[in-house]
Amino acid sequence: MTETSPPKMRLRNVHKAFGPKQVLSGVDLDVGGGESVVIIGGSGTGKSVTLKCILGLLSSDRGSIQVDGEEVTAMGAKDRDRVNSKFGMLFQGAALFDSLPVWENVSFGLLAERRVNRKQAYGIAVEKLAMVGMSPDSADLWPAELSGGMQKRVGLARAIAADPEIIFFDEPTTGLDPIMADVINDLIVKVTREVGATALSITHDMVSARKIANRIAMLYEGKIVWVGPTEDIGASGNPFVEQFINGRAEGPIKMAVRA
Repeated sequence: MTETSPPKMRLRNVHKAFGPKQVLSGVDLDVGGGESVVIIGGSGTGKSVTLKCILGLLSSDRGSIQVDGEEVTAMGAKDRDRVNSKFGMLFQGAALFDSLPVWENVSFGLLAERRVNRKQAYGIAVEKLAMVGMSPDSADLWPAELSGGMQKRVGLARAIAADPEIIFFDEPTTGLDPIMADVINDLIVKVTREVGATALSITHDMVSARKIANRIAMLYEGKIVWVGPTEDIGASGNPFVEQFINGRAEGPIKMAVRA
């Protein structure tokens, strides 16, 4: 994103509460076209809620959320569907359908929206599986026949099945061993580049964040407290960031942990 080009996504003063619990307290964030931004933060800080507000799965209480310059918070269902057609999503834990073979999992959205017939869907699934390093014969397997890492690859293939403009990654390495996590991180970098997508991820895994992000933003108590280039995070000068990335019990986040 340059100073003259508009951001692909823009959040301004986004608030969200659940009853008396204020989760988001004024989130401000820009994500440029073709950029990979990772939101870091501890459990319960509002990372998933931020993603769900952008996706329209939750309605923010106030604030602005724009996608390609369009305000999405007050959109009707038809316009919201149009905007959402730009999105792909890799869910935490892959979230595959056990009752469907791999190829139908990959092409599920395309079939559900009747964009393609079943023969075309199968071909697309094989193509996308190849992009994540899986052979054509894996298309006919069932999710139960796959390891956790393979399931994550299928989830990634599904996320790019419709060649989305924006891909969301929800804790992409959760539950994986360090080697498989690194494989998935490499694949995320590879496929987002090949698809030409903008990426917004949430994670508490700093190894993953450093690998897949151009910029990193830290969310704490419902606000972005630091944002900057990935290479600058080790010298952020921000006490919240320094405590988090170094995994220290002592620091300004301590009272929130003890509360």
